[in-house]
Amino acid sequence: MASASAVSPLRAAIPQPAAESAIEARDINFFYGDRQALKNVSFSIARGEIFGFLGPNGGGKTTLFKLLSTLVACQTGAVRMLGRDLVGEKPAIQRRMGVVFQHPSVDDKLTVRENLEHHGHLYGMRGNRLRERCRQMLERVGLAERAGDLVETLSGGLRRRTELAKALLHEPELLLLDEPSTGLDPGARREFNDYLAHLRRDEGVTIVLTTHYMEEAERCDRIAILDEGRMVAIAPPGELKEQIGGDVVAVRATGDVGALMAKIDAAMGLKSTLVDGTIRIERPRGHELVRDLVDRFGDQIESVTFGKPTLEDVFVHLTGRRFFTEGAGANSGE
Repeated sequence: MASASAVSPLRAAIPQPAAESAIEARDINFFYGDRQALKNVSFSIARGEIFGFLGPNGGGKTTLFKLLSTLVACQTGAVRMLGRDLVGEKPAIQRRMGVVFQHPSVDDKLTVRENLEHHGHLYGMRGNRLRERCRQMLERVGLAERAGDLVETLSGGLRRRTELAKALLHEPELLLLDEPSTGLDPGARREFNDYLAHLRRDEGVTIVLTTHYMEEAERCDRIAILDEGRMVAIAPPGELKEQIGGDVVAVRATGDVGALMAKIDAAMGLKSTLVDGTIRIERPRGHELVRDLVDRFGDQIESVTFGKPTLEDVFVHLTGRRFFTEGAGANSGE
């Protein structure tokens, strides 16, 4: 397990965006009975930013999403969204916010257009304005030719587009998405993320998402890593990876892994860590270290690999364990 001193460089004070903030949260705590799901969480998200909350199942992403989307009330701390207080001005925030939930919220027995029309009614949209806005959104997400199709006949990617069109129908300034790529194949996932980039770039929409996909997190302007209810890092993805300090070398032993780790550290002046049975070393010029390890301990090594740091490596560096994605985001009690 990584020590506190080992991860402290990534736990600096939370950087503040230079632009006007879309969301400001300070000292958020949230409890389900005796279990604390969020622990002193603070962050600031700039307007026009694509911001991601990255974390494994149980990290706190779902609870934080519920709070920001106004599904649950803030228990302690303070949250301001679009310049308004979440506790006292919730209806005003809701009118300026669009939400795409992890689980589908469209009606399979209605057509694509009917889903949009019913959603528009909830926001007081009627007549020509609603018809024109539906037309615009269907064209924008590439569903104009499928407007009259029942949602149940659509592929997963097209259903996700329908969800997005519905969430954007009333022209929100802020878009919240909970695990938006769940259920999408890689091609549909890339297409969906490209459209989010278009919304930010061309329309100035602030986008906040939760994810357990590393590729999706890489496309965000900044990410916050959540683990067991705590925010352990917040920065652009590239900056987080740069702070690891070199390549990541992973060694698997043929025998006693603890004994081999002690030998390696003593002989080569290293300070490695043991993560799920693998010796993990962070060091510049990792290919040279691989050569030296094989020369000295080849008969005790089952395999050795090295590579540039990934967000997975950042998570391991911060927490001392791997980022497991199986079932991530599926537990609504996160």
